[in-house]
Amino acid sequence: MFGYRVPAPDEAMLISGGRAARNGAPFRVVTGHGAFILPVFRKVRFLTLAMCEAEVSETCVTKQGIALNVRSVIAFKVGNDAESIINAGQRFLSDQDQMSTLTGRIFAGHLRSIIGSMTVEEIVTERQKLAIEVLDGSKAEMAKIGLTVDSLQIQSIDDMNTGYIDAMAAPHTAAIQRQAQIAQAQATQAAAEAQQESQRNQAEYARKTAVVQAEYKAEVDRAQAEAGQAGPLSQAQAQREVIAAQTELAVREAELRQQQLVAEVVRPAEADAQRVRILAQAEAERMKVQAEAAASYDRVALDRMLIDQLPQIVREAASGLSGANVNILNGADGLGEIAAGLVGQGLTILDAVKKNLTASAEEAPTPERGLSVKRGSNQADA
Repeated sequence: MFGYRVPAPDEAMLISGGRAARNGAPFRVVTGHGAFILPVFRKVRFLTLAMCEAEVSETCVTKQGIALNVRSVIAFKVGNDAESIINAGQRFLSDQDQMSTLTGRIFAGHLRSIIGSMTVEEIVTERQKLAIEVLDGSKAEMAKIGLTVDSLQIQSIDDMNTGYIDAMAAPHTAAIQRQAQIAQAQATQAAAEAQQESQRNQAEYARKTAVVQAEYKAEVDRAQAEAGQAGPLSQAQAQREVIAAQTELAVREAELRQQQLVAEVVRPAEADAQRVRILAQAEAERMKVQAEAAASYDRVALDRMLIDQLPQIVREAASGLSGANVNILNGADGLGEIAAGLVGQGLTILDAVKKNLTASAEEAPTPERGLSVKRGSNQADA
């Protein structure tokens, strides 16, 4: 829009004209936003808020009277608050490059003042202390002109070829050189030891390599010898395997033939033999039963025959006694006793005959021995 102005992020817009600002400043400060400017009645100027740099190279005299050339760099800018902008605007708005020149002069004065109260040793060894003292000494003066210092760096300190700093550094340099020489000697010794160790390692490596090569050659020779024997050995091994396979096949065929023989000959023969045994046992049992029956029948017939003949035996015994001269002492009783004795003798004879017949029957051949008994004949035929 015509008449509307906006400052850059690193600028402050100063509007002059019209009524005075509340803080009594001759212009109004605008930062971070825009403002409408009436043409002809208002005037706008811009003040940079960016970082600026000033270099200082100043000859200073120390507390010891030794001249030093000190070079430093100061980083500064206009403060962000309205008061710092107003102070800087009133001083540098028409020529903003003067900020670096004035800042350098301010710091040069403070640098000379502070270095004059220090020795060369303090300045060289305590540069940070020097920078802090210079910043503290210039802070109030810089604030009056609306500037703030961000940093101060002492870049170099030169004694302008007087040799003081070199002489001051000589003991340290000598100590450092001595330490460097010691370190160099130690490094040389370590290098020599490392070289010797390397030579020993190389010799050991060569020895081990020779041993390995010899072992490798022996292994190769052995492998070649084994390879030369591999053909006959393989053939012999193959023949052994063929023989083993043939043997196993023959064994299996024999087992199979045996199983077939058992199934075709032995088992039928065993079955036939078992059948014959069973039939023979049955026939033997039948013949035994028949023989026992026949024997029992014969004994019964014999007993009956003996019983039937017993009276005849007694009569024969009595008739044998009829011509004998027997004296009977007790009359009828004695005669009875004689008769009873004859009967007892007959019974005894009968028992003896039966026992003899029984013994003869037991000793006679049985049906298991291939003999047969014929009923009614009382004789055993072989």
